Amino acid sequence: MFFYKVGNKIAFSFKKHHELVEISENDAIKEKGLIYFLTDLAPEASRKSFSVSDPSLLYLQKEDLNLLLKPEEKDYKIQEWILNKIRMKNVMAVNTNYKNWRDILDISLPTKWRINIVGLGDVGGTLLTGLRLMGGKYISEIGIYSNSKESVIRWELEANQILDPFSSEDYPIVRGIEKEDLFNCHMFVFCASKNVPKVGEKITDVRLYQFESNSKIIKDYAIMARENNFKGIFAVVSDPVDLLCKVALIESNKNLQGNIDYNGLSPEQIRGYGLGVMNARAAYYASKNPNTTSYIREGRAFGPHGQGLVIANSIENYNEELSQYLTEKALNANLEVRKVGYKPYIAPALSSGALSIINTIKGEWHYSATFIGGVYMGAKNRLTPSGTELERLNLPQPLYAKLEKTYQRLANII
Repeated sequence: MFFYKVGNKIAFSFKKHHELVEISENDAIKEKGLIYFLTDLAPEASRKSFSVSDPSLLYLQKEDLNLLLKPEEKDYKIQEWILNKIRMKNVMAVNTNYKNWRDILDISLPTKWRINIVGLGDVGGTLLTGLRLMGGKYISEIGIYSNSKESVIRWELEANQILDPFSSEDYPIVRGIEKEDLFNCHMFVFCASKNVPKVGEKITDVRLYQFESNSKIIKDYAIMARENNFKGIFAVVSDPVDLLCKVALIESNKNLQGNIDYNGLSPEQIRGYGLGVMNARAAYYASKNPNTTSYIREGRAFGPHGQGLVIANSIENYNEELSQYLTEKALNANLEVRKVGYKPYIAPALSSGALSIINTIKGEWHYSATFIGGVYMGAKNRLTPSGTELERLNLPQPLYAKLEKTYQRLANII
């Protein structure tokens, strides 16, 4: 094991880094906060940083779907003080195959977040309402932007008038902002959308229907994020979230010649918020069937906000038939709302959007799509000071096989 001083931070590695200042283990052990593990994974299929939530991640050679599997217990020959830091979530892996990897060492999570939202349609407006009502302890300010100036004025007026005068709760200030200020924040939330199908319009997969037009929109904002050297969270709420995350990653990492240079958004900066409502829909239908009521305690949701979704009725008592039943119910829940003449945007804006975003900034478990080996895959995770931690489970083989199909499907689209 080698130990280094990088600026004012402590790092360690299994490999010798001749360009870094080496220090003794006795000096390294004095560090009370985060320490950084230097790894060297392929940047095209690996994150720039992540939480070392268990010792097996120090030996990671490749990022893939196995990141969702609970590792086998082994007697790792690692110093006890480092193991203790891993248990305390005080070790962040940093991928030195990114040329600008040192930037990660200067990034920390804010105490209170500034959030900017682009797009104030049905989803964006409802999400804003949720953040105003529930985000006061965690959000200092919400900036809003739309191509419609009237819409910005309307929502600034309306949102700031949501108030319980006899409550001690804080409410984040809502301000209209200019386009050039969109990336002056800790989290940018993409809610812009085009070609949302009208009620009654027959579309097989509403989310894929929106992909072409929304990918063109998000490309512009991804390039803006690069130009602004944005270091915060790039949150995608518009459909299809998983695929749009990948578009944002690719487009932000292209230079003027159109070549990938990895100088844009880091893979882990981008998060897709679409799975929360699929879990909520599964829970709703599970509560109506006595055979599936345990879902809320034992079940999990995986994959995209649309085709490829996998709902598991239970991890410990997995049942293929019940899981498929809940998957179909969750997939078709939006169509049930459309049948009665309404667009299904309230639950997505709040379950996938506002609630999941608040849990992200609180550092609590939630559902979102994060980068796993080149694919943005929805799963339970949390954002810690040491980076993203994925929930790792003993997944039944039939369930894992379904996840592999979804994973390959997402990988093959982009």
